[in-house]
Amino acid sequence: MTKVWFITGSSRGLGRSLTEAVLKNGDKVAATARNTRQLDQFVAQFPDQVYPIQLDVTNKEQIYAAVDNAIRRFGRIDVLVNNAGFGITGAAEAFTDEQVRSQLETNLYAPIEITRAVLPHMRKQRSGHILQISSIGGRVGGAGLTMYQAAKFGLGGFTESLSKEIAPLGIKVTCVEPGGFRTDWAGSSMSFAPEIEGYETTIGGVKKFFTSDAYVPIGDPDKAAKVMVELVEHPEPPLHLILGSEAVGILQRASASRQAELEKWMPVSISTDHNDAENFFESTAGKAYLNLKGV
Repeated sequence: MTKVWFITGSSRGLGRSLTEAVLKNGDKVAATARNTRQLDQFVAQFPDQVYPIQLDVTNKEQIYAAVDNAIRRFGRIDVLVNNAGFGITGAAEAFTDEQVRSQLETNLYAPIEITRAVLPHMRKQRSGHILQISSIGGRVGGAGLTMYQAAKFGLGGFTESLSKEIAPLGIKVTCVEPGGFRTDWAGSSMSFAPEIEGYETTIGGVKKFFTSDAYVPIGDPDKAAKVMVELVEHPEPPLHLILGSEAVGILQRASASRQAELEKWMPVSISTDHNDAENFFESTAGKAYLNLKGV
């Protein structure tokens, strides 16, 4: 069956690769971008399949209008892809107020609000798949990316909780977590905080790495797009999907480190239980609570 996709940030990077892959697969796309003229190539090649929509994802009124227009044009939304976003590098204390707000508004608040706008339609359909384009930076933190990664960690938490709410409605959700891909994420779309003294060996090193020829991402956005097109056809898609061997390696190392830390500090962790407390996982109340949470 032909699917209808709603993709944010369709004009550049991974969003453009995905939009093209979806159209070539024969599906329809409500393709959003700040500048819809950048979608003219798709309109010329796939006039009956693509519907360009001008959208600033930080504008709530535009979000709901865009979703309504897509529904009016195609009748439904089967796949939502929250892809629009950008990165920023710098020391946590150095970011301007505007830089902090723009990161959270674009990379966290926007995908949450767009999801909320689309969910009523998917709920009525009792079907749909939401792809939240996060990052390995939403699972493992690194110096220089505090604001970007705060947003992506938040998106991951929102997605995990949401998955428990919408599963009975026939709606699936996947947090897609790429490593470095050959888009303009670390190039023209990357911005930087003002430099301040004291961070030369940490933030300075990260900035130098991103802005030098040394940083050559290994991920192929066209291959990632192919994976996502196939993903929405899978009967049991993952809640988290890591993309790229770099991201896999980073997560494996971080998971091992976290497990070692948990075990080292386990006596301290459990020492805070009340003296008369039952084993939570074996108690009737505990089992009921964990079942409700889907844990």
